[in-house]
Amino acid sequence: MTTHGRAAEDSTFVRTYTLTRGRTKPRHLLGLETVLDAGPGRPGPGQAEECEDILTLCRERRRSVTELAGRLGRPVTAVKILVSDLLDADALVVPVTSPYAAADTDADAGPSPQLLAALSAGLKRKWPDALAYPQAG
Repeated sequence: MTTHGRAAEDSTFVRTYTLTRGRTKPRHLLGLETVLDAGPGRPGPGQAEECEDILTLCRERRRSVTELAGRLGRPVTAVKILVSDLLDADALVVPVTSPYAAADTDADAGPSPQLLAALSAGLKRKWPDALAYPQAG
């Protein structure tokens, strides 16, 4: 590796380190496919300029963590940390799509039948040889 290549690599590392304020893990569990939408809050003072870029992109339309990282040209882990900060500030939200939302707004209503069906189908795909248990009741 040339000296110039090493300097560019060090510069990228230092920029990412300062971008996340030295943090290496997000506070929220976020998948690459986690979809985000702009929320009612605002980023706190001293947030990286990338936070404003993330909000601008999410105000246009819902975006996944992977798409945000690609558009910003930043490592996914760094973007997850910034997204976690924005989630804490309610500047971003993880929307619940209507087919998976409970029919009524009662917190004790439990998951919707659509969510349970989707979960069941996913589990059957993951473990096709699992034993089926008869339904209770």
